Amino acid sequence: GHSVPKILTQSATPERLDSQFALDEKLIVEGKSDEKLHEHGPRERRMSLMEPSRYSFFSSELEQTIHAAELGDLLTPGETFRDLFELPQKSGVWWLDVLNPTEEELHAFQGAFGIHRLTTEDIITQEAREKVELFKQYYFVCFRSFFQMDKTSEDYMDPVSVYMVVFREGILTFTYTPSPHAANVRKRIGKLRDYMALTADWICYAMIDNIVDTFGPVITAIERETDTIEEQVFIARTDDFSSLLRQIGECRKKVNSLMRLLGGKADVIKGFSKRCNDQYSITPRSEIGLYLSDIQDHVVTMMSNLSHFDQMLNRSHTNHLAQLSVDTIVQGNRANEVLSKITLLATILVPLNLICGLFGMNVPIPGKNAEGLGWFFGILGVIAAIVLVSLAMARRLKFI
Repeated sequence: GHSVPKILTQSATPERLDSQFALDEKLIVEGKSDEKLHEHGPRERRMSLMEPSRYSFFSSELEQTIHAAELGDLLTPGETFRDLFELPQKSGVWWLDVLNPTEEELHAFQGAFGIHRLTTEDIITQEAREKVELFKQYYFVCFRSFFQMDKTSEDYMDPVSVYMVVFREGILTFTYTPSPHAANVRKRIGKLRDYMALTADWICYAMIDNIVDTFGPVITAIERETDTIEEQVFIARTDDFSSLLRQIGECRKKVNSLMRLLGGKADVIKGFSKRCNDQYSITPRSEIGLYLSDIQDHVVTMMSNLSHFDQMLNRSHTNHLAQLSVDTIVQGNRANEVLSKITLLATILVPLNLICGLFGMNVPIPGKNAEGLGWFFGILGVIAAIVLVSLAMARRLKFI
């Protein structure tokens, strides 16, 4: 026989269940307008090309995932939410993924699924602190990823929170920013569903695992960039110093962002895996705890790698500034050498100008009325002697 999951009926009367599974009718009407439901049930299920698919519903009883812009579009004519969420006795699982839920929708889910108001408040306020909270009928997981849908966007690598409300029979996931995690997990389920007993706990684990795995390619790219920077520090041209310094700063910013996102994950997963025992009836079983321990080891390894990359970048930054300082000193020394030669030349020319100036005055001077070129060549000889003596002294004193 078939039965409705207890989590969906604990706070609902039969009359509420008959009225579309205790979900607010406003969520079923397209665009939340005053349009009434069709007399034979909700509208036909359709895929809208104009509206994004905010709702994605997966069930072990369905062949494929249902995507819809509005909650009511998940239903076929004559179908109720009771039919949609109904599962065989003690088997099967459902998963409803919601993108950018409104406060009204979250309160409707709170009433229909018996979600505690503290959980609803955390989702509405977009709680950023990663945590796992246990409640009577479910456990609540808040885990952070990063925006990765468009690498050219200014929002790339900005924190993105994923909220998971995990019941025994199903799971609700909420995000306020598009992310690939739900789609990746559904692909993984499609490959493994014939070889394993799918549970809501496993879907939660798969979401956490996929979130952690998406850090891998980014860390690998940072590793390559770090190695490139370390090599360029000592071979870069002076004209490239400015761009290299900017590259080091941007890479360190990425490393710090990833370290901030990964920093609390190990402790959260460790605490979560410790609760995966029979003392807590709502938590996953020990097998999921082993999977979570593996994720924890992965997180610790990535944190260790990021710490190493941060040290490499710090060393590269220090070496770059030292190289810049050395190049500045070398250029300064070259400028001083040029200036010293110019100063020497000026020093030699000063007495020569004095001699030429004295013999060029319009007053009686020695040799003014002399005939022949004796005085002229005599003056040139004195000038040449002064130049030779000055150069000899400059070389002896190592000015040249």
